Amino acid sequence: MYKAQLPWQPIALLLFLALIWGANMALIKIGAHDLAPLFMAGIRSFVASICLFIWMRVKKVTIFPSKTALLHGMVVGILFGSEFALIYVGLEYTLAARSYILVYSAPFFVALGAHFFLKGDRLNPWKAAGLIMAFAGVVVLFIKDLGPFSLGTLKGDLITLTAGAMWGGTTLYIKRFLAHDTIPLQTLFYQVLFSTPMLFFLSMIIEDRVVFGFSFFTGFSVFYQSIVVAFLSYLLWFELIHRYPVSLLHAFSFFTPVFGVFLSGALILGEPIGPNLLVALPLVCVGMIVVNRSPFGKPAAQTV
Repeated sequence: MYKAQLPWQPIALLLFLALIWGANMALIKIGAHDLAPLFMAGIRSFVASICLFIWMRVKKVTIFPSKTALLHGMVVGILFGSEFALIYVGLEYTLAARSYILVYSAPFFVALGAHFFLKGDRLNPWKAAGLIMAFAGVVVLFIKDLGPFSLGTLKGDLITLTAGAMWGGTTLYIKRFLAHDTIPLQTLFYQVLFSTPMLFFLSMIIEDRVVFGFSFFTGFSVFYQSIVVAFLSYLLWFELIHRYPVSLLHAFSFFTPVFGVFLSGALILGEPIGPNLLVALPLVCVGMIVVNRSPFGKPAAQTV
């Protein structure tokens, strides 16, 4: 059973996750000085797979409870790996600010897909209005750095938009086929396990050189991406996916790029904060309040 409206506890956890993922952008950029992006993503999935395997053994959790779980686990692993591969490749052809906005189109794909494919997670006027308002906040955040539209960026834009769609599709697939038959530990393990060989293979055929050097900061970057993000934060994320409506959960991901400006841009990389943030943050906050509001102020009904 889950509610069609989020209580304060998961909201607090979602904001905490947005902070963690916001800082992750800077750490990836730091690690990319010494490691090729796809190779680094493969290392992240590989290390997280080992941590999860050990943790599941300690907890005596069955790795694959059924052949069906194995099959669906392979699918979500491929989707997960493809999503990150598309993001990294897309960045070669378009601007980072445009990529932010296109990747964070994922909540729209989740809300639309949940309306048609998930029971009890319907799109309503409040939810649609809140999503649009929050997305407008993300657009405002990067508006001066978007750059003009051109055929030169169209390829990267389409690739990055596909990554956002795959992120949303992965969430919907997990909720539809795995959430009721597996636990969050298993779901996360399938993603990082089956994405590992895929990311390493793509790195081998796309990236000419994968290691340029190594430093303490590179090591910390890999640790943060692998342990803090891919192991601990994703485990919390999938616990939430198993319990609450995915359209509401994904809507809160709009806070990630906003927090990313604070943490990745200003605090870690020393980038200046513009007045856009003063407009973007209230838009995102109000949008999330609207998304999480019950229609016409009625109590949220519970659904299966």
